[in-house]
Amino acid sequence: MTFVQRHAYGFGCGLAAVFWPLFRRRRRISVDNLLRGGVASDEAEARRIAKRAFCHFLGHMCEALCVPGVVTKENWRDHLDCSEADPTAVKALLDDVDRPVLLVSGHHGCWEAATNIISFARPMIAVARVMDSKLLQNWIKKHHFRGPVTIVNKNDGFTKGILEQWQRENAAMTILMDQYSYGGAKTQFFGRPTRTVTSAARLAIRYGCPVVVGSFVRIAPYRYRLVGDAPLVFGKDADRDAAAQALNDRLEAAIRRYPEQYLWMHRKWRDD
Repeated sequence: MTFVQRHAYGFGCGLAAVFWPLFRRRRRISVDNLLRGGVASDEAEARRIAKRAFCHFLGHMCEALCVPGVVTKENWRDHLDCSEADPTAVKALLDDVDRPVLLVSGHHGCWEAATNIISFARPMIAVARVMDSKLLQNWIKKHHFRGPVTIVNKNDGFTKGILEQWQRENAAMTILMDQYSYGGAKTQFFGRPTRTVTSAARLAIRYGCPVVVGSFVRIAPYRYRLVGDAPLVFGKDADRDAAAQALNDRLEAAIRRYPEQYLWMHRKWRDD
């Protein structure tokens, strides 16, 4: 590895630590979320986790930009640890590539790096916020995502063409569902009422595909651990809100294992 690749995560963490005191509002939201969700027992612990999570966020973003130069089609399995994932989840996501799959996660672990890694196993369709700058978006597509990755603007929804591509290519459709969604399903997240985006639940019910809920957490430089239980499968008569709650529960369990790698800075509960 080059010097930049080797120290990318540390550089991001160090930069975040310097600027963390300036983000007063985000610090307060993070600490409140940790306390209200029962993840931290007191404010001192909440402040520690909140700062570490912010440092991880920026460290991960810096490292993710270097992932394509380190992780390749030939060595990607060497960078992935599946010891904390149910074997059926590993098979559904990485080995059983002759059928489409849903990957549901949140802003937890190393979601940017995960997109690159999974794309070596199967095509990826990632629902994300597209950059306002076309120049920056094209740079990201060219230099960040090296495999067969299709980025879908979350504001555009799921078009007929995207759904057909997902089925035709047996791709992994990736949806981050941890942020508050106005008009979403009424659910519980960390024991608090919230509203959750329903797109993952609706797709799972409509197509009957396996849903892997989990995260890729960082355990070492360019080493990531898949955390997730057995895939969920919903029948066509399943209740949408109940399915969304089941997905939330799985995601919460993964976050509780590694709270210092979760993005706590968003207002997640607005209904209590």
